[in-house]
Amino acid sequence: MNGLGSANLRLLISPPDTGDQNFDRTVIFVIEHSEAGALGVVINNAQQAAVPPQVTFGIPCATPAVLFCGGPVSAGSFLVLGSRSVDSELKGLRPLSSTVALLSLEGVEDGQVSGVDRIRVFTGHAGWGPGQLDSEVEFGMWTVLDAQYDDIFCLEPDKLWRSVLSRQGGRLAAMARFPVDPSWN
Repeated sequence: MNGLGSANLRLLISPPDTGDQNFDRTVIFVIEHSEAGALGVVINNAQQAAVPPQVTFGIPCATPAVLFCGGPVSAGSFLVLGSRSVDSELKGLRPLSSTVALLSLEGVEDGQVSGVDRIRVFTGHAGWGPGQLDSEVEFGMWTVLDAQYDDIFCLEPDKLWRSVLSRQGGRLAAMARFPVDPSWN
């Protein structure tokens, strides 16, 4: 069992050197995983670009308030995650947990979303066909871990990969200390 079938929010953690710049040292939040395939967003790749105002429509962005590169699929399109408000009416979103929701971009743009107190905006996403992600996990291309709420709306996304690995202990904590450039070792 690769752990993706759990009801918990899941992260995919890449090894230090994947050979693919899209996924090297990435932390991916898994939004959907089924027999039909999988969908996620890279949550530790903050960009320099500000979030376009029409995408937020008055909902505050989580800090840092910049666009995140969610992955290489559909680059240029937007995907929005929201931090669910406690005891609020939910409208225009799909709950992923008691604390995180996937927002309808059309709903955000039309002001038809309620029940979130902040959002994070991604351009593009990561996607896998039927069985592809399961095979990659079995092959060792990803480590599957439980997500913590603070991971998804992390204040310092550039430190998230090391932070998630370090809190695991053992071999994974040791992997967090791998230098970016092996010649520094």
